[in-house]
This record gives sequence, C-alpha cells and structure tokens, in this order.
Amino acid sequence: MANRRALSFVFPLFGACLASLSACASSSPAEPVTAAEPPAAAPATVASAPSEAKEAPSEKSVSEAPFGSVNGVEVKLYTLKNKNGLVAKITNYGGIVTELHTPDKSGKMADIVLGYDKVDDYVKATPYFGAVIGRVANRIKNAQFSLDGKTYKLAANADKNSLHGGKVGWDKVIWKAEASETERGPSLKLTYVSKDGEEGYPGTVTAQNVYTLTHDNELKVEMSATTDKTTIVNMAHHTYWNLSGHDSGPITGEELTLFADQFTPGPSVADPVPDGKVKPVKGTPFDFTAPKLIGKDLKEAGGKPIGFDSNWVVKGDPHTLRPVAKLKDPKTGRVLELSADQPGVQFYSGNFLDGSNKGKGGVAYQQYTGLCLESQKFPNSINVPAWKDEVILKPGATYKHTMVHKLSVE
Repeated sequence: MANRRALSFVFPLFGACLASLSACASSSPAEPVTAAEPPAAAPATVASAPSEAKEAPSEKSVSEAPFGSVNGVEVKLYTLKNKNGLVAKITNYGGIVTELHTPDKSGKMADIVLGYDKVDDYVKATPYFGAVIGRVANRIKNAQFSLDGKTYKLAANADKNSLHGGKVGWDKVIWKAEASETERGPSLKLTYVSKDGEEGYPGTVTAQNVYTLTHDNELKVEMSATTDKTTIVNMAHHTYWNLSGHDSGPITGEELTLFADQFTPGPSVADPVPDGKVKPVKGTPFDFTAPKLIGKDLKEAGGKPIGFDSNWVVKGDPHTLRPVAKLKDPKTGRVLELSADQPGVQFYSGNFLDGSNKGKGGVAYQQYTGLCLESQKFPNSINVPAWKDEVILKPGATYKHTMVHKLSVE
C-alpha cells in the first residue's frame, strides 16, 4: 500500500472563493413538510478569542446563510470549516450535504459530492443527493409490512415497492438546525419530529442527525431516533461521491474495496428486493474484497439499468464501528474510508443518472458520475423473519447509527 499522507495541510483563508455558494432515477417529489417540534434553535454564534490591536479577527468555523424557501418556510445553508481547510456545506432541507471541498495529493481543492446550487432544484427533482434518508431507507417489498398483528400500507414509489421513506421521506422535510463549535470540529445538529401515521408508519418518531467536520478530516454522521409507539426505523446517508470532483465525469476509474464477502441479492433482476438469501461474493462481479476498479465488472453486474445497486454484509460485529469500505481515486490520490456500526452497506454506482439532473454550475450528471455507500440495516428487513428485529424500534429504546467518512490522500 502506498504511504499514507494525512490531510494536515494548512491552507490560507479561502476568502471570496468560498463565500460564494457554488451552491436514482427520480420524479418530481411531493410537497415537503416541516417539523413541528421542537422549537427552532437560535442561529449559531461563535465566540472569537481576544486579539491584539491590529490583529485580523479569526474566521468562524461555522456560519449560516439564506438558501431560499420551501412552501414559504425559510431554508438555511450552513458552512463548516475545519482547521485544515476542509469545507462542508449542509442545508436543513433534507439534511443535505450540498458541497464538500477537499484537497488532492498536490493540495488542489475540489468539491467531491454531487448536488445543486439552489434549494429549488432539490425540491423539483433529485435522486436523494446528499440527504438524510428515513424513516426507512431502501426498499420495502410490495410497500407493506406487518407489525404487532397489524398490516401497514405504504406508498409504492419504486414500482410496486416503497423506497427511502415514501413520497415525502425525511430527505424532503425541513429540519430544525443548531450549529456549534466543538473540540473535535464544527458541528450541525438537525432534529425532525415525524408524526404518527406519516407516510403510513406508526408512532411519532423524534429523529436527530448530527454532522461534524472533524479536525482529523472526517465527516462524522451520528443518527438517532426514539418513538412513542412500536415502529420501524432504518436511517441512512445518501451522498453521491466522486473523488475527482463532482464535475469530473464517471467514477468507473475509481478503486473500491468493500469489507464484505457476502451480499443479499433479490430473487431476480426484475425483483431486486432482498428476501433473506445471503450469498458469497467470491466468483461474482460483486467481489470487492480486494481493491478493484468500479468499471471492471460493472456491466457483468446486470440490473435495469446496468450497474451495482445491492446490499453487502459487512464483516464483523454488526453493531460495532468497524471498516466498511475504502474508495480511492488513482488520478487525484484522494481516499475515502467509511466506518459504520450497521450490518450492511448499499453500494450504488449511479445507474439511474441520465444527464437530466443539471447540477452545480450547470453540470449534467450522466450515468455513473457519482456513487453511494449507504451503511444500513438490510433492505426489506421487516419482511424477513431472520432480520426483522433489527429494524423494530419500541418506546424506551433508542435507534443509533454512526458513520465516519475519513478523508485523506495516498
């Protein structure tokens, strides 16, 4: 393995270039909704240390700015900057990570996540760019499940199945936001209260999602949820990564390792929803146990459209933070290492992107120009007897999900 160089560069202040907001098959989403509880947090303020006369004031590591409005409700864009010069921009609409700027091996900065310049574009049509996914990520077969003897019907928004929380999932709501500085780095806490019956799910659920851009060059995501009635929860994070830069073309030349030697395929290409079967990846296009270019076996993966869009079984204790994936871009040297404390990870290679999504700077995101690594409970768990207990949340218990995206260069 090449010698690792931690991203410990000291960058000059970015000035006006960072002050400007550069700001899977989808259809126009339903109307967003807004959390009713708890009360909105006050705008973040960051205290500056006393300085000598004539000394320039230190730059804030957390700031907020207007990002338009949705249904008459103001939306904010929060900028987090760590001491090494990394910058993340996050909106409280959907908890979306709109930008993430990191250096390559020569120190050149680039925005490595797909997204839009304006909140209006996220509202009109988006394949879940950068969003918090809930109440239940991934697919639920036939858009229904049974719990405590009662059958619940959900919106069938992915053929006959329910996907990513339904028509108005947590990616399409306005979260209450509270930004702060912490010892580890700038942080943004988002809170949303999902009412009993929302999108067909039982129970009022209070969810939180905390983003921290650490001084160790990590984007840490901490998710949690509680409920007042037995329900199901499986939150996920849905950033589309392109380590060469969001506008650089296909990710097929990036190198992926998955710390998983099994996966959970569906019964057929026409029916990709897992049904409880677990199969080894050895000898299949789904074997990423050793570093492999994403484009190498992409066509052999099949699918409609062709590409990777499956759940892998992560090795190790399914409830302990451990290595999940490593992604490397040989051209720029950028590396992303994902750790998480969930049993599975969905690797999606951007198969449904088709150029219709005009992203930041007017870039048309074509097929395979971004990939997702979504740590999660297994898809359709509630309908598989061996898996269902993983996604059931009862009053008095707390759902927790932590993922750490470590950014470096090699």
